[in-house]
Amino acid sequence: MKTQAFNPFLPSYEYIPDGEPYVFGNRIYIYGSHDAFNGSDYCVNNYVCWSAPVDHLGDWKYEGVIYDKQKDPLCDDVKKRLLFAPDVQLGTDGRYYLYYAFDELSIMSVAVCDTPAGEYEFYGHVHYADGTLLGKKDDDIFQFDPGVYREGDNVYLYSGFCPPPGRWKPKGTDNDRIKGPVVMELETDMLTIRTAPKVITPCIINSKGTDFEGHEFFEASSMRKIRDKYYFIYSSINGHELCYAISDYPDKEFRYGGTIISNGDIYLNGREPRQALNYLGNNHGSIAEINNKYYIFYHRHTNKIQFSRQACAERIEIMEDGSIPQAEITSCGLNDGPLCGKGTYEARIACNLMSKNGVTMYSMGDRQVEEIHPYFTQEGEDREDTPNQYIANIRDGAIAGFKYFHIEGTESISISVRGSGKGAFIVTTSLGGEADKCIAAEIPVDSPQNVSGKWQEYSAKINLPNGVTALYFKYSGEGAFDFYSFTLK
Repeated sequence: MKTQAFNPFLPSYEYIPDGEPYVFGNRIYIYGSHDAFNGSDYCVNNYVCWSAPVDHLGDWKYEGVIYDKQKDPLCDDVKKRLLFAPDVQLGTDGRYYLYYAFDELSIMSVAVCDTPAGEYEFYGHVHYADGTLLGKKDDDIFQFDPGVYREGDNVYLYSGFCPPPGRWKPKGTDNDRIKGPVVMELETDMLTIRTAPKVITPCIINSKGTDFEGHEFFEASSMRKIRDKYYFIYSSINGHELCYAISDYPDKEFRYGGTIISNGDIYLNGREPRQALNYLGNNHGSIAEINNKYYIFYHRHTNKIQFSRQACAERIEIMEDGSIPQAEITSCGLNDGPLCGKGTYEARIACNLMSKNGVTMYSMGDRQVEEIHPYFTQEGEDREDTPNQYIANIRDGAIAGFKYFHIEGTESISISVRGSGKGAFIVTTSLGGEADKCIAAEIPVDSPQNVSGKWQEYSAKINLPNGVTALYFKYSGEGAFDFYSFTLK
């Protein structure tokens, strides 16, 4: 029996955002940045890689550290550089090339390896034919978030960073250098620029009147070819969404396509930002075709900040006209169907989480959010501690949602919680105005002095029709609880 796949799809202690997924051979590899739990900044760790068989997307294997930042001569001991979002591409020589840019250096670096997830060695810095490093010419844009695409002997490098007014800007990103994302062709050595960088979509300062207006490029360049169309995938100025632009060419004539996914389901079925179903932060990811099915990889945020992000994925459809309908965030994205309606599930796989007053956008560097908000967190700092991830601070009106389950003969439900309070977890199959009509169970909880911090079990009968359904847990009562898991029988 196959292991079920959940979101996040990696172990609870792993924080891999900015995912670039690729199928090499019969495995899917995920390359991304490497955050730390309770981190103080983005991308503080060295690159690691995880992979899974294309036929078993719930069976992920840790490939280990694939690149140590100290191998790059730009990474000195004076300042511990941050390894921002990478991309990987197979070169014409059969080797694998890893592209990255350190924090604010505006230089694109490359490492190389003979295998997809072996130990990469420093290879060089992207440069012009005269030897000038990319990012050092007066009219170069700030080098950030590389995307690399190869078609035969044609190698394309994408880059760009276009923050909206009021956002943080690194040095060298004053308005006269913010033009939009660019593409340039590289020689087959994967380092030397063959054609000068050119802008392929507008950004917020030059988008008025275009179809990109309201969803302009911000960061996170990624390129894929699907059938006969080229898809430029990026994070928009709205932060929480991944959008796409589409063209018949890899380097020109892109038109806006739409939102592929939002980590709060904003825009899905007309949902407005104030109606977001999960806590918001930046987003970054791309598309992979696995066994003739397409998936969008993205990330979610934990621990009340943008510095501890985790990898998720959802199934998407590519329509005949090339369009991509927006995907819904779920708990079972790579499972290729609903989860089994019986068994024990960790609360950390909730795809929807909110307080009675809704959600908030997590900030950079400030962990102060209103006490009313629940959040994902963990005990223990790393894999050696075998940490347990859970939802903390469930207060009156808070909701944790899980999608989807295939129910067949399920009769009871139990939850594992801890805290101090008295009330009930009300389980429904719907949100909003229909929730009261869809109550499946009511689980009383009473823990006036749970000073030991031990997890306690509470149970109740559940009334669920057979078929596919979502499950929402809404707490009604006094005090606050942490939510570790639930069991369906």
